Formats: sequence, C-alpha cells, structure tokens
Amino acid sequence: MEERKIVVPGETIVTGEDFLPGDGTRRENDDIVAGKFGLSDISDRLVKVIPLSGVYIPRRGNTVIGQIVDITFNGWLIDFNGPANGFLSLSEIPRYISKDEMRDYLDFGDVVIARIWNAKGKGIDLTLKVRGLGQLEGGMLMKINPNKVPRVIGKEGSMVNLIKEATNCEVTVGQNGMVWIKGNEIDKELRAKEIIEFICKNSFVEGLTEMVKEFIDGGVKK
Repeated sequence: MEERKIVVPGETIVTGEDFLPGDGTRRENDDIVAGKFGLSDISDRLVKVIPLSGVYIPRRGNTVIGQIVDITFNGWLIDFNGPANGFLSLSEIPRYISKDEMRDYLDFGDVVIARIWNAKGKGIDLTLKVRGLGQLEGGMLMKINPNKVPRVIGKEGSMVNLIKEATNCEVTVGQNGMVWIKGNEIDKELRAKEIIEFICKNSFVEGLTEMVKEFIDGGVKK
C-alpha cells in the first residue's frame, strides 16, 4: 500500500497494466487517472480516490444512521441525510410488531442504525434484519461530510478505535455521515465530537493518525 496523496481530476495516480481502476478513477492507456478531487488510495492492485467533498449517494448495502420523522400505517420514514427519507417497513423489523405497537417500538425522534436494501430511483428502503442494527438509545448525534467517513473510521477501524480508547465512548459512524456518540459523561461525548471534528478538518493531511494522537494528548491545537 502506497502513501495517500491529494489528487485532482485528470491527474495520473499510477502507471502500469498491473493496476486496476476503482471508485473515482479511470484508465487512460497505461495510466490510472483521478476522476475527482480527493485522496488517492492504492491497496494491492486496486486504485481509488476517496473524495473530500460532495453529498451522500445512497447505495444498497450501506449502513446508515437516521431519525424517525414520520410514522405511516405500515412503517416509519427516516431522515438519514440522503436525497429523500428512507422507508422502514414493518416487514423489515426482526420481530413481529402490530400496527398498534409501532410507536412503542420506534417513535418520532428516535435514532436508528439501519441497512439500505434497495436504492433504486427515489425510493430508499431500509431494513433492521441484520445483527447490530436497531435503535440507538441516549448519546448524541452529529453530522459530518459523508466523504470524510473513511478518514474518521480509518484503516480497519483504526481511527475510530483511537477515538473510543481516548474518550471511553461508543462511537458508531454511518456511511451517510451521521455519527452517534454515547459515553457515561457528557464531557466525554463532547471530547469525542471534538476529535472527530479535528479529523474532518484535517482529513487531507498526510500522517493524520499521528497528528490526531498529538491532538488527543494536547500537543496540537484545533
């Protein structure tokens, strides 16, 4: 794996037929070229660009965090920072819920983590029928640029684990840019939020992990 660097559209990231173009890149003869502004990422033979700006585009299989904003006769509407609200049908709940029990199970303002199982056209359908999904109780919810999510999570969860260890908080990052933080003290939750904001602000910087460690230890200012 090579070091990530900032690239702009049209810039050659790497040359050679051994490499394969991934998200945000294209092949031009022997070159793999950036198709968007962001950080180049070369892992094994796959080359991709992690965008540093833009809006969230829902994709099937994404895990998202959102809030209940409406309840219909057969499901819930969830605002998850997408182009439209997602729909969670009664049939996509892991246990039987009668229509009379819907507000007891999920009510207005409740925060949930769900999976997108259909994202065709304007309809975004969600499910809770996967282990680890469901209501997120307590804590705080914050919104970040969806394209910063890979930097907040880090390689194999390294960055988010760093935040958890430093604050003793639960931190769950949705691919839609919504982050849920829960600690046993409000000050710890606010500290976790502060670290996440620092990561987002400096997401383009090389050696970000070490920089974040210094920030946590008090050696780097906001």
